[in-house]
Amino acid sequence: MKFAQRLSPQHRALFWQVVRYGLTGLFVTACQAAIYWSLATYADLHVQIANLIGYGAAVVIGYVAHSAFTFRGQGANDGHATRGAKFVAVSLVSYALNALWVWLCVTHMGWPAWSPIPAMVFVTPALVFVLNRQWVFR
Repeated sequence: MKFAQRLSPQHRALFWQVVRYGLTGLFVTACQAAIYWSLATYADLHVQIANLIGYGAAVVIGYVAHSAFTFRGQGANDGHATRGAKFVAVSLVSYALNALWVWLCVTHMGWPAWSPIPAMVFVTPALVFVLNRQWVFR
């Protein structure tokens, strides 16, 4: 990739971290969204209950994936308990945002169950990357 080669070593490392975050985040978000949508649509669970279950699965999948892949080698000074607690705190912000999208789109606007997924995929992960990079895996 010629673009990445023109960057300084520090910016190149950040660029590849963003790429890894995007790949991992898409996977985690897809898992969360699939669980949410399946439970809301096929199990006929209330949309917020479905979102909560999807969130719980995404926290576990996300912590393992981001620790091993996205932010590998960072945050090594913190033990898993400290880093995990921080990760859960950031995940709660993520959950609150996704609950907002679900409420706004489905409950308030009356749109279909899939309608909050674009905000879950694009808006929430951008904020969560910054929080994870600056606080959790620092």
